[in-house]
Amino acid sequence: TPYAVCLVPEKRQERTTEGGLEVASAQKILVPVVRELSDVGIRVSLFIEPDIRQVEAAHSLGASVVELHTGAYCEADEDDRSRQFKQIETAANRAEELGLECHAGHGLTFDTVAPVAGIPTIVELNIGHFLIGEAIFGGLESSIKRMRALIDKSRASTAGQNSA
Repeated sequence: TPYAVCLVPEKRQERTTEGGLEVASAQKILVPVVRELSDVGIRVSLFIEPDIRQVEAAHSLGASVVELHTGAYCEADEDDRSRQFKQIETAANRAEELGLECHAGHGLTFDTVAPVAGIPTIVELNIGHFLIGEAIFGGLESSIKRMRALIDKSRASTAGQNSA
């Protein structure tokens, strides 16, 4: 039995998930799936858009974790990026209020990871695809160390702000 399962939407022709689950409108379909996995002790995570309505729906389904889709933030132009970031931050904070563990991922790179890593209510970042791609050019160890340094710097900066 797996420890955890993350449910994600994928269309047959997609190479990667292009958005989060529409949990709020698919509750009838998801309730038995989440219940069956939970009943056998599997921790259920739902990959969703960073939207309060989706976070609240995931909570009402009984999920333990939400993973916020960061793709729109990563792909946004400079003018829209702060709005997209605020949505992630607001959704992460709402998840914590509801007792959900919050993860984030999709499209995060060296250039986009720091602000998301600085959100203290996000406890896990999923960045595997980017790191493997970077490893082709600079090696896996080097890519991971660089990403880890960016995350640690952002977390340390945020922790200093929260304790002041």
